[in-house]
Amino acid sequence: MEGSRTDLSTRRRTTVTRTSAVSLIRSRSLSDVAEYAYAATAPAGSRLIFLAGSCPLDEHGDTVAVGDYAGQAAKAVENLRTALADAGASVQDVISTRVLVASARQEDLVTAWAVVRDSFGDHDVPSTLMGVTVLGYADQLVEIEAVAAVLDTPASGDPARLPSA
Repeated sequence: MEGSRTDLSTRRRTTVTRTSAVSLIRSRSLSDVAEYAYAATAPAGSRLIFLAGSCPLDEHGDTVAVGDYAGQAAKAVENLRTALADAGASVQDVISTRVLVASARQEDLVTAWAVVRDSFGDHDVPSTLMGVTVLGYADQLVEIEAVAAVLDTPASGDPARLPSA
């Protein structure tokens, strides 16, 4: 009997992948149909970066790829990468996403999701995909929210940064 418990617990053990400060957790107790990790953690002392929704806007603030879910998702990912870089992070530091798609049609959500998922490669962070009625900009169909976690190291010769109280 003890041996069968060990076998069961071994099969149900979760897999943890460390990427950057982020550990992605894939539960073997839940369905493997999802194309993302079910959970993610970051160690104490990580600097969290909360990104506003990344929209499919060009440098002039105009919505691009009007009527094109994949095109808008691609531009939103591009803008997300820029915001991450400006905050000292990359997609490898993202700990979760929420993808908002202005549509009631599942195929439109899946079209946008495929672009977002593919842009993250093997870093398949926990994500929520939601169909919504409308988004904030004219002709906007896609928006991507994200949270990232980074471990800052002081530059050579700089004193270590202490967390603020």
